[in-house]
Amino acid sequence: MNDRRLNLIRAALLIAAALMIAAGIANGGLRDVLYKAKNICTECIGLG
Repeated sequence: MNDRRLNLIRAALLIAAALMIAAGIANGGLRDVLYKAKNICTECIGLG
């Protein structure tokens, strides 16, 4: 593969990843992840 084609593939993957992250945040996924992380953390130190 030449460098230009490889750079285009990398750019496409970066854009796709950014779009998926934005879609997850817009869908409420960030809230779910933070809620689960809080529960795991409080259970681990014995508060839950």
